[in-house]
Amino acid sequence: MVEEKTVGLSFRVTSRMKRMFEAVAEHQRRSLTNTLEVLVEEYCLKNGITVLREEALKSVAPEKAKKS
Repeated sequence: MVEEKTVGLSFRVTSRMKRMFEAVAEHQRRSLTNTLEVLVEEYCLKNGITVLREEALKSVAPEKAKKS
């Protein structure tokens, strides 16, 4: 399995939204990053949103993508 590289992501939210986000992360004993990943993945599964494997491999070197 090809491991994806991580990328930076930055966005602004209200103080209230930040507190809510932190509360969810603490309640689930997750990091903020992992909480966001789980929430987005669950939303996508629930709403039939998919990202094709080929799209995910676009940033991987061609010789690594062929091995999969």
